[in-house]
Amino acid sequence: MDTRNLALVISFSALYAVFCIFPIFQIIGLPYKAITAAAVMAPVIGVILGPYLGTFSTAVGGMIGLSTGFFSHVSLFAGVAAAFCAGSLHIGRRDVCTLAYFSLLLLFGFCPFVGPIWLYPQLMWFQILGFVILISPVQSWAIKNMKNAKNNHMRILGFFATFLVSTLAGQIAGSFIFELTLWPLFTANVNVIKEYWQLLALIYPVERVIIASASTLVGVTLHKTLKPVSREKGFNA
Repeated sequence: MDTRNLALVISFSALYAVFCIFPIFQIIGLPYKAITAAAVMAPVIGVILGPYLGTFSTAVGGMIGLSTGFFSHVSLFAGVAAAFCAGSLHIGRRDVCTLAYFSLLLLFGFCPFVGPIWLYPQLMWFQILGFVILISPVQSWAIKNMKNAKNNHMRILGFFATFLVSTLAGQIAGSFIFELTLWPLFTANVNVIKEYWQLLALIYPVERVIIASASTLVGVTLHKTLKPVSREKGFNA
């Protein structure tokens, strides 16, 4: 953590905290809490700062964001996971991202009593699709095109595939924390939780595609802006 990296962490932590203020989707099951615009920035920060500084930055910014009102502990963990996975993929550590994604998927799916494996397995279809993309040649192609695409369309698709996987990892992490919060602190009625899963199965794929698309728009723009500087200063971009 040299002076330059400290300055980057402080800057992006502050930026992330600001984005925590703006709600974009209501969190089902958590009244008065929302998925905020910070979800768009988390994977972008991971790509720019790398998996470790990016994770640290989103954690610090997220803890500040907890005081803003809409931002929740669920979103805090979701942002950290998204930044870590996006940063890991960008530096070529797909093995680390795969392990993290698969571990989160198991923890979420098999959470005792309330995990979707026990109540509504269909919920996990899009999350499993994300894992298939992650371990397939599609992800290798995406990583390559993020850095050395032949044209802008290929770069956009590369960023989108990477950010979709990353934001899904964040959604899984957030959902797991949601499980731990919901059971048994607030409700012991598994039928209520099953209804949450049934509703989310229709909603979260749309949310994740929208978030990944917005992240792609921001990420591609910043990547173009920072790439000439990164060659001189050693930034991750």
